[in-house]
Amino acid sequence: MAVQRALISAFDKTGIVEFAKRLAALKVEILSTGGTAKLLREAGIAVRDVSDFTGWPEMLGGRVKTLHPKVHGGLLYRRGNAEDQKQAAEHGIAPIDLVVVNLYPFEATAAKAGLTAEELIENIDIGGPTMLRSAAKNFESVTVVTDPADFARVAGELEGAGETTPATRLELARKVFATTSRYDGMITTELERLSVGAGHMSLSAKPVLPERVHLALRRQQELRYGENPHQAAALYVPAGRAPEGMAAAKQLQGKELSYNNFVDLEAARSLAAEFKNPAAVIIKHNNPCGTAEQATLIDAYLNALACDPVSAFGGVLAFNRVVDAATAGEVAKLFVECIAAPGFADRAKEIFAAKKNLRLLELPAGGLEPERELQLKRILGGMLVQQPDLGEIDGDELRTVTKRVPTAEEMQTMRFAWKVAKHVKSNAIVFAKPGATLGVGAGQMSRVDSVKIAVMKAQSSLAGAVIASDAFFPFPDGVEEAAKAGATAVIQPGGSVRDADVVAAADRLGLAMVFTGMRHFLH
Repeated sequence: MAVQRALISAFDKTGIVEFAKRLAALKVEILSTGGTAKLLREAGIAVRDVSDFTGWPEMLGGRVKTLHPKVHGGLLYRRGNAEDQKQAAEHGIAPIDLVVVNLYPFEATAAKAGLTAEELIENIDIGGPTMLRSAAKNFESVTVVTDPADFARVAGELEGAGETTPATRLELARKVFATTSRYDGMITTELERLSVGAGHMSLSAKPVLPERVHLALRRQQELRYGENPHQAAALYVPAGRAPEGMAAAKQLQGKELSYNNFVDLEAARSLAAEFKNPAAVIIKHNNPCGTAEQATLIDAYLNALACDPVSAFGGVLAFNRVVDAATAGEVAKLFVECIAAPGFADRAKEIFAAKKNLRLLELPAGGLEPERELQLKRILGGMLVQQPDLGEIDGDELRTVTKRVPTAEEMQTMRFAWKVAKHVKSNAIVFAKPGATLGVGAGQMSRVDSVKIAVMKAQSSLAGAVIASDAFFPFPDGVEEAAKAGATAVIQPGGSVRDADVVAAADRLGLAMVFTGMRHFLH
């Protein structure tokens, strides 16, 4: 539909002036309010106040500006409907053909420190969402823009044909309803912090688990396939904000990513993020088959690879440092699917360029931060929601329960092994030497079997190794198998009804054992 009149009212004024100038050059009448009108006039653009258009002033401290029949009638009346046209003429309702609106920054306001209940309430936008919804409902006749990224497209179509295409109007309407849905969802969640007593509103901290969880996601990327080639899959990111973390990684080379690639990349990234010194992680089928933290990145990689070089073939790697040429040269000797890192030196990129199918992903700023969002898992008919596992231990929480106290080196290695065990599927057992895994047992139905598998997978002697277990040993047999393989110290949560038997076995075998009091199941 031809655009004769536009209403512009935006909190985020990015690109507004340039867009309005292009509209003005097309002789489009511009209606506006408040700060937006002031900004446009200062830029030399002719603007008509909405209050002049409606015949009603802004009132109630600015709460009522655009909530008027002349605004919503102008947006909603069906241009091709004779009765609508008749009523619009009877009541002096002029068409509004284009709406440019974005909303009060409710999400940013809600995240502010020291926020008051009154400030939270006042940042609930009413007029903006209402105009957006009216315009979007009547997309057959009205163009609605809520994202500055769409300014160029809309202006270009108007300059070319005097109107936007039906396909563009429909796409923009979809974006509007996604925006308002997400906005209302945020408000619903944040209002759980609000309480009223004796006529006074107060605001509490955000609940650990909200009463309602609202998901608003947009499809960012179609994937090669899901867990299996017959399953379709895509990557979705939170609507309304820039992607973060693994979802914002920049693919530098390689073929299209699959669902399994992303699952393994996230497993690798999240484990690499646990370490402060240079670290390398090798993931295979969502389990770490080699992890090391050393003084240099190349040493970390070589130690990680030495843990299980057979399983590392076709694996997914993550580093917590920029990958240098020396490390890239060693990695290039192995077939791997994907590598994620904060960056790659120029020479490293040249080395990897010879492997055309290898996916290189450069993590964004903050890409090595732990995941802090609620974790969701579907079940038939519902959704399980939990906090992420951000549990950590310090020296005061570790309790030595055996006669022998671990040495300083054993304690440091146990801390390393404990971090790795957190990222191994349960039942999880990790044998380690200083700064490197030696054997990993994952995903077994009995803990003693995980110990046996870790021993079987080890490529070097386990004499003097430490062992980490993600949950308690229900029987002494797991500890006995570890000692038989050469382990000298054990870190585990404790909490079994047979703890006394397990500790007695450790004492009999000369092991040192510490309890964390914290479990790290991962299913």
